[in-house]
Amino acid sequence: MFANDLKLTQNSYYAASANAQPNYPTLGEDVEADVCVVGGGFAGLSAAIELADRGYSVVVLEAHHIGFGASGRNGGQLIAGLACEQDVIENALGFEAAKQVWNMSLEALDLVRERVKRFDIQCDLTDGFMGVAVNAKKTAKLNDWLDGMAQRYAYDVQRIAPNDIKTWINSPRYHSGYFDKTGGHIHPLNYCLGLANSAKSLGVRIFTNSAVIDMQQGETATLHTKRGTVKAKFVVLAGNMYLPEISPKLAPSLTKRIMPVGTYIIGTEPIDADLAKELIASNAAVCDTNFVLDYFRFSASNAKNKPRMIYGGRVSYSAMTPFNLTGKMQARMAETFPQLANTKVEYTWGGFVDITMSRAPDFGRISNNIYYLQGFSGHGVALTGLAGKLVAEAIAGQSQRLDVFAKIKHHDFQGGKWLRTPALVLGMAWYQLRDALG
Repeated sequence: MFANDLKLTQNSYYAASANAQPNYPTLGEDVEADVCVVGGGFAGLSAAIELADRGYSVVVLEAHHIGFGASGRNGGQLIAGLACEQDVIENALGFEAAKQVWNMSLEALDLVRERVKRFDIQCDLTDGFMGVAVNAKKTAKLNDWLDGMAQRYAYDVQRIAPNDIKTWINSPRYHSGYFDKTGGHIHPLNYCLGLANSAKSLGVRIFTNSAVIDMQQGETATLHTKRGTVKAKFVVLAGNMYLPEISPKLAPSLTKRIMPVGTYIIGTEPIDADLAKELIASNAAVCDTNFVLDYFRFSASNAKNKPRMIYGGRVSYSAMTPFNLTGKMQARMAETFPQLANTKVEYTWGGFVDITMSRAPDFGRISNNIYYLQGFSGHGVALTGLAGKLVAEAIAGQSQRLDVFAKIKHHDFQGGKWLRTPALVLGMAWYQLRDALG
C-alpha cells in the first residue's frame, strides 16, 4: 500500500510547488515531554501548536516526512460541516449537541484563517466554496437540505438557481448550486509545512522518519522508535489510517473502525486567466452533491497570471490505483468542462484517506492519558485543526467539547481483514449506480 502511495505522490503538483522547509531530524535518543504527538499532518501539528500555546512541552513523531499523508495531497477545500449528513449527528447526539458540532465546524474554518494570518503561512488561501447539483432531482434534494439547514442551524448561503448557474460555473453538468463565502481553498501541503514551521517556532520538537513501533501505556507512556524513545505524560495518536499499518501495536482497538480509500487528483498545464474566470467566475472551490463526488478548483496563478485546474473525482475502495488513471481523470474533467478537453495534464497524484462507517469523525481517548483523532472521511482540511484544538483543551482539563464528539458511536467495518474491503467495494458500486441514475 505505501509503496503505491509513494509512487503516486512523486507526480504531485503540491510537491512540485512546495515551499522550502527545514530538515527535521530523526529521533536518535531518549527524550521526555509533556505530550507526544504521533503524526505530522494537519491534526497532529494543530494539536502541537495548541498544546505549546498552553505551555506544554511537545514532541511530534512522523513516520515519513511532514505532510506525507492526506494532509499533503488532498483537494485543499475548506467546507462547513462534516463528511456525514447532519442528521447522522442529530440521531447520535440529539439536536442541541448536533448544533454544537455544526458550530464547531464553522469555528474550524475560522481557525484556518487565524493560523494563516498569525504565522504568515504562504498557502494561497482563497475564499469561497460552491456546492452544485447535477440534475433537477438532486436540485430538489439540495434545496430541501438548504431549507432545513437555514431553519435549524441558521446556515446562511447564497442559492444559485438553474437560470443563473452558468454565470457561476460554465459547465453543462450542473443544474443549480449554492455559494458559501465562509468556505474556500488552500495549497494543503504548504499549509501543512507552515503548521510545522509554526509549531517549531513555539518550541515543539519535530522528528521525521521516526515511526513508532511500540508503546507502553501507564501514568507515563513510553513510545519506541527504531533509534530512540519518548516518555510523555500524554499521547495524541493522529496518524489516522496510517497508524494501524505503521504502528499496529499502538491502538489495535481502533483499526476496525476505519478503512483506507484511495482518492486521486490531476493538475493541468497553466491555462489562460480569462478562461479560468469564464469557467468559475468566483474562483471558489467546487464540489458536487453526489455520494461519489467530483471536486475541483483553480490553483494560484503563476508568474504569467495563469492558474492550473486542480481536479479530483476518482476514488478507489479496493486500495488499488485505477487503470489508466490520468486518462480517466482527464476525460472526467473534460465532461465537466469541455473547454479543457485539449488541455494537457501535467500532474497526477493521490493517496489514501481514512473513512468511518458513518463518515462521522472519530475522536476520543483509549485511556486517561492517550487520545486519538481519526476518521475525517475526506473532510478534514479544516476539521483537523479543530480536532487538534479540542484534544489540547482536553489535556488541559477542559474536555467538554472533545467529549461531544467522543459520544458518537462508531461501528466496525465487517468482514475481517480480508473481506471488509470487497464488501466496501460492492457497497460503493451501489452508490455510484445510484448517482448515475440520479
